[in-house]
Amino acid sequence: MLRLLGYFFGIGVVMFLLVAAGVFIYIGDLSKEIPDYEVLASYEPPVTTRIHSADGQLMGEFARQRRLFIPIQAVPDRVKAAFLSAEDKNFYQHKGVDFLALARAMVTNVQNYRNGRRMIGASTITQQVAKNFLLTNDRTIDRKIKEAILAFRIEQAYSKDRILELYLNEIFFGAGAYGIAGASLTYFGKSVNELDLHEAAYLATLPKAPSNYDPFDDTEAATERRNWIIERMVENGYVTGEEAELAQAMGLGVNYRRSGSYVFASEYFTEEARKEIIDRYGNDALYEGGLSVRTTLDPKLQDIARRSLQSALIKYDRGWGWRGAEKQIDISDDWGVPLADEKALRDRPEWDVAVVLSVSEDGADIGLKPDKEVSGAVKSDRERGFIKAENLKWAFRMRNAQSERVTAKSIDEVLKAGDVIFVEKSDEGNDYGLRQIPKVSGALVSMDPNTGRVLAMVGGFSYSESQFNRATQAYRQPGSSFKPFVYAAALDNGYTPASVILDAPIKLVSGGKVWEPKNYSGGGAGPSTLRLGIERSRNLMTVRLAKDMGMRLVADYAEHFGIYDKMLPVLAMSLGSGETTVMRMVSAFSVLANGGRQIKPSIIDRVQDRYGKTIYKQDSRICEGCNASRWVGQNEPELVDTRDQILDPMTAYQITSMMEGVVQRGTATKLKALERPIAGKTGTTNDEKDAWFVGYTPNMVTGVYIGFDQPRAMGRGSTGGELAAPVFQAFMGEALEGVEPVDFKVPEGMTIININRKTGLAAEGAPVGGDIIAEAFKPGTGPADTYFVIGAEVAEQRERQRAISPNAQRAVETNSGGLF
Repeated sequence: MLRLLGYFFGIGVVMFLLVAAGVFIYIGDLSKEIPDYEVLASYEPPVTTRIHSADGQLMGEFARQRRLFIPIQAVPDRVKAAFLSAEDKNFYQHKGVDFLALARAMVTNVQNYRNGRRMIGASTITQQVAKNFLLTNDRTIDRKIKEAILAFRIEQAYSKDRILELYLNEIFFGAGAYGIAGASLTYFGKSVNELDLHEAAYLATLPKAPSNYDPFDDTEAATERRNWIIERMVENGYVTGEEAELAQAMGLGVNYRRSGSYVFASEYFTEEARKEIIDRYGNDALYEGGLSVRTTLDPKLQDIARRSLQSALIKYDRGWGWRGAEKQIDISDDWGVPLADEKALRDRPEWDVAVVLSVSEDGADIGLKPDKEVSGAVKSDRERGFIKAENLKWAFRMRNAQSERVTAKSIDEVLKAGDVIFVEKSDEGNDYGLRQIPKVSGALVSMDPNTGRVLAMVGGFSYSESQFNRATQAYRQPGSSFKPFVYAAALDNGYTPASVILDAPIKLVSGGKVWEPKNYSGGGAGPSTLRLGIERSRNLMTVRLAKDMGMRLVADYAEHFGIYDKMLPVLAMSLGSGETTVMRMVSAFSVLANGGRQIKPSIIDRVQDRYGKTIYKQDSRICEGCNASRWVGQNEPELVDTRDQILDPMTAYQITSMMEGVVQRGTATKLKALERPIAGKTGTTNDEKDAWFVGYTPNMVTGVYIGFDQPRAMGRGSTGGELAAPVFQAFMGEALEGVEPVDFKVPEGMTIININRKTGLAAEGAPVGGDIIAEAFKPGTGPADTYFVIGAEVAEQRERQRAISPNAQRAVETNSGGLF
């Protein structure tokens, strides 16, 4: 018997050794296939890039995986406790694999197998880190063994807090959210440290199977598992029974974060920032790099810009009449359901989407678009309103399918039951007004001329309706708003604001074709000073001036100012017939406003990487002594401006002074109501296809453009002074409210002399007023001693000289160039 027992024992030992050897060889082979766990040391998960306004408000987020990395020290203990209770209560005790939990799972799985239920796992958090970071999701024995081996190795290499940090930042929570910080924002619109107990417990339910615990489709299952986790937290000593009861009595409380948490009406700006980040760092950096981008946007100014432009476009569009409803829907059943799917304009919240329910002589009964639950279901409330007949009068002027103007005779010709329309509520009662999206569009850009920081940018009536940015993408003719740069070239090359040019019809022949430019008002005013030419926007004077200088010089200046990359040196271009953008024009005017310094428009102030290190900043000026540790009597540090001086500061001031005249006496006198120093220039192209105004104070430049996307005539009188300047006025009036007016600074060395603004001759002893103005002259220049008209024949020169000063026998120069 003993020999038999010994025989079996020997066989058992041999078998055990063989099995052990086989297991050893098997594990050894698997170990060769195990990835290097040391990559976890340099773990950088894809993280959301966030774009902020100048004051830190969130403008937009970009990510392939919506994740914000958060260090374990920033995760509240109660949030950690929820996940430990749900996934691995012995996390801080085991060495990577929880054998007790594994044994319990094996027993449970035997019972589940008999009952046809799903098998359960016993993976620890460390094992899940190994699987999520280094392995696949294959449900095989090989993968589980690799997972266990990696778990042991990870535990030896990293601290428990580091492993938990990796886990909480990597796991998928559903709804496109990755990581605890991203999930907290997505599901509750809160940061992690603001989560309540019931909210933290719900998030802890999701890693197991997000699709099984949807807060709306699987509310009961989600609530049951959340409450189970809260009970485990009580058992593990993390919360009291009283706290648990209160938390379990709460609803899930999920409130998916909406885009309304972003800076209002900032989409055009955000999109430009997104494109710049891609150009600068690439797609991966934007969607995975976790960059923090601080833009130059001022949210207050952005909202003012939006309202100013939208109001002007609506006003103009009404004059063209009603074009008909957006679409028709079936209202025979519950009209709220189909209406709820109609798109509203996020950046025009004053407007509601509505459907016409019935029409009568008194007006139209309407139903308003109902809200949706967080789950996406349409709310049951149905709100109604009424459009009075008197509020529909403007819509009786209609445009048919051929864009022909017709007049409706009754309300039912304007609106029909089932029409989907936009409406706006009146200040009193439940009355509404009919609205329509304008066909005409435009853009507004406002910039700090001293830094190039773009403060506000509106690229159209509504980003919801059209994502095309007319501030940066629409190339249109600037018309007369280009003229200041023709005059700047002249003032830099021997002319003065008192130089006189003939304003009279002219015929030019080029390539066998005759070109006859005309003034907007027709005719000509005869000899006039450069100042009058720009104040009254005289085309004929500008052409003669450009012809006298040579268009190559004008083209060089336009390219230096950044208006065009390559300008064709033909005379028609002197009247702004080349195409450019609002952003470029505002940048060019900023050079005039800041004293001639070249600037580059900037929409981004600073970019930081995921660790907070600044990798880009817009302000590249050198400040020697700014980082001094203490004051020991030294002078205040000065910022060294390294930008190129592309225009004489005196020339810049002369042009600015001349454009102040545009506001005081010229084509933009509406802006006198702002009661502060304003310089600017209107622009109107042929057939009134484009209307412009670009103007500035010493510290803010704003440009406005209005026109159809497919260029067509806007109607007689649709000039820059009538359409664009009022937008500038509305914007600047509100933007500068409470800001003390500042005069434009006169450069040292300039001489101020009283002259007659029509003849350009000195007016010694005459007080300023009427035609007598104080004009700025550079050193060595001044009013002309002789009356000379650029572009006139010699005989005409003598006649005009006698008419102006019959007793003065002055010699009349016969050259055709500049005076001094």
